[in-house]
Amino acid sequence: MPEATIEKIQLRLAALAPLEIVINDESALHAGHEGAKSGGGHYRMRMVSERFSGLPRMARHRLVYDALHDLMQREIHALSMTLLAPDE
Repeated sequence: MPEATIEKIQLRLAALAPLEIVINDESALHAGHEGAKSGGGHYRMRMVSERFSGLPRMARHRLVYDALHDLMQREIHALSMTLLAPDE
């Protein structure tokens, strides 16, 4: 199921036109964690997009959370993000 969630994340974030996107499932590292009991996965993501140019960190995160809103807290329990503009 994690592969399906990663694919859903990639499809949703395609709207941000990523130049690079790497998503790793780290759920196994959190076995026994309260959030893991509900089935939500833990993911780490690195994404580079022109859309992040000139935006502060919180605005970048908001763009991602807005795209993934219905996946959060169900399929995604935790998402660690490194969001960069191409010149960073």
